[in-house]
Parts: sequence; structure tokens; C-alpha cells
Amino acid sequence: MTKSELSKSLIYVNGTRDKRIEVTQIVLDNPHLISPLLEISFEDNVEISSKACWILEFVAKKNIQLILTHIDAFTLGISKVQLDSSVRPVAKICELLMKAFFSKSKNEVQMKLKEHHLEKITTSCFDWLIGEHKVAAKAYSMTSLYLLGDKFEWIRPELRMILEQNYSLGSAAYKARARQILALISKKNKNQKREA
Repeated sequence: MTKSELSKSLIYVNGTRDKRIEVTQIVLDNPHLISPLLEISFEDNVEISSKACWILEFVAKKNIQLILTHIDAFTLGISKVQLDSSVRPVAKICELLMKAFFSKSKNEVQMKLKEHHLEKITTSCFDWLIGEHKVAAKAYSMTSLYLLGDKFEWIRPELRMILEQNYSLGSAAYKARARQILALISKKNKNQKREA
């Protein structure tokens, strides 16, 4: 399957899970399609790019290794994503990567992600958190940034400040995730003071 053929398949993807799973399986069965799928995903501001991002998220949930083989392209492209329907799945992939990277169990993500990848994810997550995006992208970004605070000490104070400043303006879902993250930051701070 070529990039053009993949694009044609994506036209028929809709909100139904069955259609998304059908195209996801094609990509899982043909890993060479990850590269053109990423290209389409990051050709933002077109409807098909959002559909490509949906498939990319499903692929990442099934086999994160396929994203890792193209991690440079992924982390370079995420800053280009602007449409809410694209930002949400890309933010979810970042969250999946960060959960794996900061897992106590050794895994492939920890070996493949380098500091420059983490920096690009950090920048994009802050952009999504403070930008005009829907709550799901903001929630995934909060989790990713909280985890990244284990690597970059400056992140959690910034994250706390943003969450506290925007709390009163957030939706119920935003507030719920913000409360959870703020509680985790407070707990981490207390533990660090105890250890000092």
C-alpha cells in the first residue's frame, strides 16, 4: 500500500470504532505504513490528518514499538498539530510514551527516548495545556508533564502554577484532573522534604 492508497483508506474512516480498527489493522500488518501515516498526520489543517492521528493513536495502543521506530519524526511533527481532533490523539500518544518511559519496569521506550525527544514532548504538552484546546488534550498533557517532572525539576512548579491559575476557568473534567495532578505534586514535594 502506498501513501496515496493509505490516504484513500483514511477518507472512509469515521467516528465508529470498527472503521478505525479496520485501518489500524492494515497499518499493524504493514509497519512500513507508519512513515506515510506520520506524514499525513502532520499535514495538519486537513480533515484527513485528524483521521490519520486517530489511527496513529490506535496503533500506539496496540504496539508502541511502531511509533518508537519513527520517534524522531513523531517528536518533530507534534508541534505542527493544531486541530483539536488531531491534538487529542497525539497528546494521548505522548501520555502513553511518558507512562512507559517513567515505568519502574524496564522497557523499549526507556532505551529509545532521548533527552531531545522529552524536551519536544514537554514543549508541546505545555502548548496544549495553555492553548485553546479541549479538556482531553489538556488532561493527557497534565499527566505527561507531571511525569516529566521526574526528569526536569522546573516542570512541576510551572505545572502547578498553570493549574492553579486556570482552575477556576476549567470545566468539571479539567478540574478533576487538575486536582489529581496537584495532589500528586504536593505528595511528591512532601516526600522530597522528608528525604532531605
